Amino acid sequence: MANYPKIWFLRHGQTEWNKAYRLQGQLDSPLTEQGIADAHRQAAIIAPVLAQKPDIYVSPLGRTRQTAQIALAGAACRYDDRLMEIHAGDWQGRLREDILAESGDWAQQRPSALAIYEKAVAGEGLAAFQARIRSFLDDLTGPTVVVAHGLWGQVMRAQVRGLDMETAGHLSNDQGCVYVLENGYETLLDAPQ
Repeated sequence: MANYPKIWFLRHGQTEWNKAYRLQGQLDSPLTEQGIADAHRQAAIIAPVLAQKPDIYVSPLGRTRQTAQIALAGAACRYDDRLMEIHAGDWQGRLREDILAESGDWAQQRPSALAIYEKAVAGEGLAAFQARIRSFLDDLTGPTVVVAHGLWGQVMRAQVRGLDMETAGHLSNDQGCVYVLENGYETLLDAPQ
């Protein structure tokens, strides 16, 4: 297990496609009213952290930019393409239920979202996705706030904690909170709704 600086991870707020269980990948849909409320909850949690002047990185996709604008109260940040969600190839924009309906016995195994994206036709694939995330983590030099995506967060959190990818796909994937990773451990910070 590698030793990384302290990380505060924020998943973007709920989007229209999250709500519909439509695979977004590197496509975008706007935050819902709940998604905007999620970002405001994150703002209440992360404000004291921002006063410490950590490095801040944000995925360049629209839903993360919108979340960061609210949650980070306009704090200066850097956009990094390595923080984009896993590319779901031909399945981007499709409903999860339609994909599973075409998948026969596999659908009966109730695959995790990460397993679905891994199997996506013409998708990025998990090995390339992991390599992209490790590249980002290896470049960190100090305490860092990251605003990115659900599956990105699951894989990153597993990497920092020394967990395998099967376990990564079953980690919590909450919105409206902040995951804190330090010394191989994770803490969930939440605010009242």
